[in-house]
Amino acid sequence: MNGPLLSIKNLSIRFNQDGISSKAVSNNSFDITAGELVAIVGESGSGKSVTALSVLQLLPKEAIVSGKVLFFEAEGQPVDLLKLSHKKINSIRGNKIAMIFQEPMTSLNPVFTCGYQVMEAIQLHQKVNKQTARQKTIELFEKVKLPEPENLLSRYPHELSGGQKQRVMIAMAMSCNPSILIADEPTTALDVTVQKTILELIRSLQGQNNMGVIFITHDLGVVADIADKILVMHKGEIVEQGTAKDILHAPQHPYTKALLACRPAGQPKGKRLPVVSDFMGALQATSYKPQEGEHVAGRQLPTGPCGQTTNHQPQIEQSEIPKTFGATILEIKNLSVHFPLKKNLFGKPADFFKAVDDVSFTVQQGDIVGLVGESGCGKTTLGRSIIQLIKPTSGKILLGGKDLTQTNKEVLRNMRKDLQIVFQDPYGSLNPRITIGDAILEPLKVHSVLPGNKQRKEKVMELLEKVSLDTSHFNRYPHQFSGGQRQRICIARALALNPSFLIFDESVSALDVSVQAQVLNLLNDLQKEFGFTAIFISHDLSVVHYICNRILVMYKGKIVEEGTADQVFYHPKNEYTQNLVNSIPGKNMYQSS
Repeated sequence: MNGPLLSIKNLSIRFNQDGISSKAVSNNSFDITAGELVAIVGESGSGKSVTALSVLQLLPKEAIVSGKVLFFEAEGQPVDLLKLSHKKINSIRGNKIAMIFQEPMTSLNPVFTCGYQVMEAIQLHQKVNKQTARQKTIELFEKVKLPEPENLLSRYPHELSGGQKQRVMIAMAMSCNPSILIADEPTTALDVTVQKTILELIRSLQGQNNMGVIFITHDLGVVADIADKILVMHKGEIVEQGTAKDILHAPQHPYTKALLACRPAGQPKGKRLPVVSDFMGALQATSYKPQEGEHVAGRQLPTGPCGQTTNHQPQIEQSEIPKTFGATILEIKNLSVHFPLKKNLFGKPADFFKAVDDVSFTVQQGDIVGLVGESGCGKTTLGRSIIQLIKPTSGKILLGGKDLTQTNKEVLRNMRKDLQIVFQDPYGSLNPRITIGDAILEPLKVHSVLPGNKQRKEKVMELLEKVSLDTSHFNRYPHQFSGGQRQRICIARALALNPSFLIFDESVSALDVSVQAQVLNLLNDLQKEFGFTAIFISHDLSVVHYICNRILVMYKGKIVEEGTADQVFYHPKNEYTQNLVNSIPGKNMYQSS
């Protein structure tokens, strides 16, 4: 089929709420053909998901949509999906055009088994009996490489890992052999190894079924190896589109260059990460001098790999990472955390899950140590046991010479001034009923820091400025901020007591690459100013390599490799570490041909 499967023409979307009209998508047009993977890339709020949802009429009633979304079926004239009746669009949803949503846990019904939910989709659109639907579901589970497909039929979503739930969603989407598959951020916050498997799976299924695929993401690196065409969206507009090769190696728009440059992978260690404002500010400046790699009067100046210029455009302030450290501040000795799996006849544990298994390491004062590994390897359990949110089964945790495992509650509470944690989900760790100013002020009150509330409030204002937030935000609530801003609030709260030791638990894993760059720059600046020591937990080795001086690689509760950041990243010895490095999305983009 040479013509398009889907043709979007002059699509515009506005939202009217409380008499206020806001534009989400502005006059966009693009086509997708059979067997083609089109990636739509941009930050949160750029209009990517809204564009995809409009195709299947899944937008709320406040949305006003104009333009055309033409779907070319195998036979007959194209139909405008925006003008179809509720009944007709329902016959297309999940059947001829399927969608994989960003968060599988909220897309799957928790009260029904995974098998039932896929079988329901098959029976709805294909009008087959239960036995045929069951057999087809097993075949689909095998196709998406789920373990023990027959057993998974009777398992509920909460019993599966994030990657397995995403595979169930893919199986459901593929159940009716759709002509078009829309994948909305299907790998966000997944481990890099699981992400790589999901990307390969989508590409493989596309080839087998000759589908058109619309793949939505905020990270150009994710689609570097699978996309045929890339559309870059910014503030509701497509600012650049072309083949993946052209976009990745010769980007024209400053925003595209920014998305590529913001990624930690391929960045010189110790240099400040570029952010979007560096590039967009240059675009708007009247005195802007063209950088190498940009088209000037019809000619193109030379670029480095992935469109990055030889002089690292634009000029970015450099931030040095300290190379010498003080005495040992934290010492972990033979630490184990076991969770009971089964109990015997007398109610005593008969079997254990070894989340952390005989782990030992040290952290020096002023150091940032990376703890990296897949979900379930024990990273977060280890981090929480250090701060005593989880009680270890055995071993010692020596902070400044004191064993936290043998410390009473009163002493531990006082020590918590020096030991803070920034959790993975900033929204979940902030009380929605308390203003962010009061949330930061609370630990100052609890530990009686400063003589009165006036001085404490002044301290909070100072902290807000430190994390690049406005002091006028003091009386706002968590829901009024973006994900990146909420993470800054949590960092400010953790720093309120001027701790000597911090644990960052997946603090940037679900952020846009541009926001991630801002937060990483902020952490570098704050570490330089406050001189704290930290453990940085992540599943992304490229992020850990950029921010950390030393890396510990964790697998099935054990430390399988450790060394300097460069040693582990560039010369991994353990097979598991090598797999983590090879799974970094878009890693090959930064290797010169």
